[in-house]
Amino acid sequence: MLLRTDSKNGLPKSIARNYLGLAKTIHRIGHTANPYPPVIVGVAEVENHSVLRDLIETDPLVDVDYDFVHYESPDERGIDTGLIYHRKYFKVLGSEALALMVSNPDGVRDTTRDILYVCGLLNGEKIHLFVNHWPSRRDGAELTEYKRIAAAEVIKDKMVAIQKDEIDPKYIVMGDFNDDPSSNSIQILLQNSGLHNPMESLHIPKSRGSASYKRTWSLFDQILLSHKFYKYQKGSHSFDTANIFDHDFLKEIKGKYKGNPFRTFVGKKYLGGYSDHFPVYIVLKYNKH
Repeated sequence: MLLRTDSKNGLPKSIARNYLGLAKTIHRIGHTANPYPPVIVGVAEVENHSVLRDLIETDPLVDVDYDFVHYESPDERGIDTGLIYHRKYFKVLGSEALALMVSNPDGVRDTTRDILYVCGLLNGEKIHLFVNHWPSRRDGAELTEYKRIAAAEVIKDKMVAIQKDEIDPKYIVMGDFNDDPSSNSIQILLQNSGLHNPMESLHIPKSRGSASYKRTWSLFDQILLSHKFYKYQKGSHSFDTANIFDHDFLKEIKGKYKGNPFRTFVGKKYLGGYSDHFPVYIVLKYNKH
């Protein structure tokens, strides 16, 4: 989701509407599968703390006991990742920004986004979360692929470190990967990591994804999780469903872009939409008995 940095107080009406639209989207995401607001929300393109603070204080999120984790990253555009969480159900144990050290072909470092790592208790069960916004394809998908592969390796290295101290941990890896489920970077992330990608079957390039470019749909926005979520165990969480939240209110309603995500901006022109990507989500079941 695109989140703007401006504070709501004294804002132009257009920016205030953007907060309201994002808050409405977060509150309603996955409501057909679960009527309650989400417990954990990963966000991308966050410019600073105040953006997230203003967002969770916007109706209807203000009535939910949300807090967030966010670190400033070295990204040249000044955008970061963040994690919003419901304090009633999730307790943060620790967090850190994992640096992605990659260089451009000229040898100069690409100051891209860090990967946000958060460890916490979800209804008392320990979960390891990674929130991502991998390097873009702006200079060409093949030319920049090595950067996204490097991001996959950063996550896998962190998982190896975690597994030195913890037996069979549970992971959720989410974000805008700037690659599809079939891309090399995602496949490398899945290899020997114990992760599964439930989003893969949702991607239909000709008709469905989270973003559209030249009438072709991509599914850069994904949520991967440990195979352990597919096993039933008392006092733990099990995978229930995964989907793209592409309801009509998030779509262009007319013109040549009808059905595409209703964007907030095109260039510097404000359109009043929500984002140029549809959000994605998973539903987990808590096994009390």
